[in-house]
Amino acid sequence: MSLTRFLPQPSDRMGMLWSLLNIEDSVIVEYGPAGTTHYSMGLFGELGIEQENRLFTTHLREEDVVMGDTSRLEKALAEVDDNFHPSVIFVVASSCSEVIGTDLRGVCTMVQPRVKARLIPLTAGGFRGDYAFGIRDTYRLLAEEMVHETKEKQKDTFNILGASVGAYRCKADVLEIVRLMDEAFGLTLHTALCLETDLEKIADMGSASVNLVIRQEALPAARTLEGKCAAPYVYGAPYGYQGTLDWLESVGQKIGREVNPSLKGELKKRAMEATQYRMYGRMLRRDQPKAYLYGEYEAVKGLGAFLGGMGISPEWQICAHSLAPLESAEDAVNYMPHEKERMDLLSQLHRTLLLADDTSRRLVDADNTFIRIATPLIDSAQVAVHMPLMGNRGADMIMETVEAYFNTLR
Repeated sequence: MSLTRFLPQPSDRMGMLWSLLNIEDSVIVEYGPAGTTHYSMGLFGELGIEQENRLFTTHLREEDVVMGDTSRLEKALAEVDDNFHPSVIFVVASSCSEVIGTDLRGVCTMVQPRVKARLIPLTAGGFRGDYAFGIRDTYRLLAEEMVHETKEKQKDTFNILGASVGAYRCKADVLEIVRLMDEAFGLTLHTALCLETDLEKIADMGSASVNLVIRQEALPAARTLEGKCAAPYVYGAPYGYQGTLDWLESVGQKIGREVNPSLKGELKKRAMEATQYRMYGRMLRRDQPKAYLYGEYEAVKGLGAFLGGMGISPEWQICAHSLAPLESAEDAVNYMPHEKERMDLLSQLHRTLLLADDTSRRLVDADNTFIRIATPLIDSAQVAVHMPLMGNRGADMIMETVEAYFNTLR
């Protein structure tokens, strides 16, 4: 692990935890020292995740590590089951318990007859990669273990797969997708995996008419649901005006419906207006419009295409997480695992449109124009849920910053 000046990259364990904490009727018991859970809770509070009576730790002692004693874990599972009566207890490894090779599956098998809750072990302790690996494995686990097989469909419903609270403005993006699907096709949301859902909704996910996969890490889960429940899926995310229209049309093709003509006309009109910024770029004598993007893969790719359509060259497209969990990635999007590489690059930027996180803003000169599209949050908080990055409303917000950026160029 390289030295880190600001904040370390969340691990697979963290991605798994913030996904599971958004599921009502379940509890997480972490087999590890209290310090790791304390750090986790600080991050989860920043992301706006409810944690009360949802996340517990056994507080691993030195003698437990040396002797391999799991009695504290067994007792903790029984106490949580008796006091909180969850339907499911997710038993999660910490880095410490994974290092010593604790057999969580064996412990759960032994304790299961003594508790009413279903025990599901998860052995990712933070050594398999960053958070993208964790959310991929969590989506797949939930699709395999929690969704009931069914061929019956609830008409005019859809699921969202890939709603990760670690992504900036995730809730606002989900609400924007809900609005677009209602306006375009009259469809309503069944379940968003994993955002403010519960075990009953997840179990019934197979009854939705279509699954919308908004990040690649959810593709294995989508294929599982397709096999178990004959549930069709569409992969993609609606960024920019033209990108939103293209996305809606791909959904319409899958479900056999046309996009609402009024919405389609509005998106076409706004897309045409956005392309007029190319003319402003040609009039500049000194500067060439260019952008630096840093964030989740789909956001970087989608917003990069949106800016490129306006004549703003997305010269640096950097993914905030490893590309290894993705099935395919565009060559233009890169991953820089070492913080120093990004710091050196940011220090050289001038008169650039910066779409990134708060850390990046602190490292660039004042002649750059910034808009936040990624976590971590250092200088502000996520409060508004009516300001997405996706859809035409997200494009409107981006356009305001684009207008301000062009005013800085000569």
